[in-house]
Amino acid sequence: MQPVSQTRSFTTVFLIEMWERFGYYGMAALLVLFMVDKLGFADGRANLTWGAFTALVYASPSIGGWIGDKILGTRRTMRYGAIVLCAGYLMLALPNDSLAYLYASLGVIVVGNGLFKANAANLVRRIYEGDDARIDSAFTIYYMAVNIGSTASILATPWIKDHWGWHAAFAVCCAGMALGILNFALMHRTLAHIGSQPDREPVQWRRLAGVVAGGAALALVTTHVLEHKALAVASVWTAAIAILAIFVYMIAKAERAERAGLIAALVLVAQVILFFIFYVQMSTSLTLFALRNVDPRFIVFGHTLFTWNAAQFQALNPIWIMVLSPVLVVIYNALAKRGHDLPVAAKYALGFGTVAAGFLVFASSGRFAVDGRVSSWFMVWGYGFYSLGELLVSGLGLAMIARYVPARMSGFMMGAYFVATGVSQYLGSVVANFAQMPSHELDAAQSLPLYTQLFEGLGWLAAGGMVIALLLLPLMRKLSRQHLGCAEEREALVLAA
Repeated sequence: MQPVSQTRSFTTVFLIEMWERFGYYGMAALLVLFMVDKLGFADGRANLTWGAFTALVYASPSIGGWIGDKILGTRRTMRYGAIVLCAGYLMLALPNDSLAYLYASLGVIVVGNGLFKANAANLVRRIYEGDDARIDSAFTIYYMAVNIGSTASILATPWIKDHWGWHAAFAVCCAGMALGILNFALMHRTLAHIGSQPDREPVQWRRLAGVVAGGAALALVTTHVLEHKALAVASVWTAAIAILAIFVYMIAKAERAERAGLIAALVLVAQVILFFIFYVQMSTSLTLFALRNVDPRFIVFGHTLFTWNAAQFQALNPIWIMVLSPVLVVIYNALAKRGHDLPVAAKYALGFGTVAAGFLVFASSGRFAVDGRVSSWFMVWGYGFYSLGELLVSGLGLAMIARYVPARMSGFMMGAYFVATGVSQYLGSVVANFAQMPSHELDAAQSLPLYTQLFEGLGWLAAGGMVIALLLLPLMRKLSRQHLGCAEEREALVLAA
């Protein structure tokens, strides 16, 4: 039997990730606006509900990664997660606008994402295991799958909502996920040799039943948590403390050859937490800013090219990422061939610098406002800087785990990475509320200063992140050298044996 190439295996994961992100970001583009416009939520409540939901969405893969590593298998768990996600989007598509039903639907999505997310990333890590030169490039291209899917859905679902209603738009998210499952079923043989140990064994039905029962319990808990803000906050911090404690325990108990890599991973994960405070603004403050203070027309030389609604401005982020991803891949590969690969910590510093530039563009737009409305082109260029920063920080977060963490810990550590992003998702929603409207009756001129002050503060916070990353650069170089030296020593011992 002819061996399957890395490219074919990667393509299979790339495509199901693309369709999964189509479903998720189509839903994400609408959810805050759905709560404000359809359900009558105040800005603050909508932002914090979104923050609590996304915190749980990003925290749940820590459990899913462990299930993939130890219980069901990485490949199987990813497939089951995709099916559960499809069910969650189907629930949103049904015409039921009660709060309890909305929270139950979001609970199912949390479970599905927990099973899917860490395991999809872990499969990419396993495909390129031992090939450090290609890991950064592979994860940058993988990150592009996120943005192909999200661009299509962010542009489509708000338009569908305007013409056929909210639930029709959510139905499109369900259809996208169903296409991803079908595509994976047709291409699954390309991953037959990739996965964790349980993937190589027959399904153990007792274990599967246990996972189903646990998933149902998590969905019920999530529904209850979303209804109670204090409980949501407690859950976020409990997850963060638990993951940190496990991280410290793993560092303490790890072999000397593994310790430096784990410490480096911990430092970089802490920086990722800061970045995702900026990331969550896309679905909260930036979307509400677009709703209230951005001219929806794209005008060139006095002529309107086209018009977007508030949710569609979120598509600028994935569009820029698709434009910039291939450029960064070429740069990474060229530097690697010359032996001058830029350290991950240096990429983080550059990333925070460009994020700062993006938010300062948003902040400066208020100086050129007309009747409280700013040109849509400020959103284009602000998102451009922001998206380059995202590629340099978030786009390499998973590559960082793949590079520094031992394979036997990779599923859990992918999950730990997502817990860190979950904590910052909630923190980001709290930050977004610094610009919440005290009343829906405020006009554009009154709301504009609130948003521009928030964006200016975020710009300076990102600049602070850049300074911290630069200060940590010598430490990260030292840890990286120790990690590389220990890995080479261990490889020599294996060869000698």
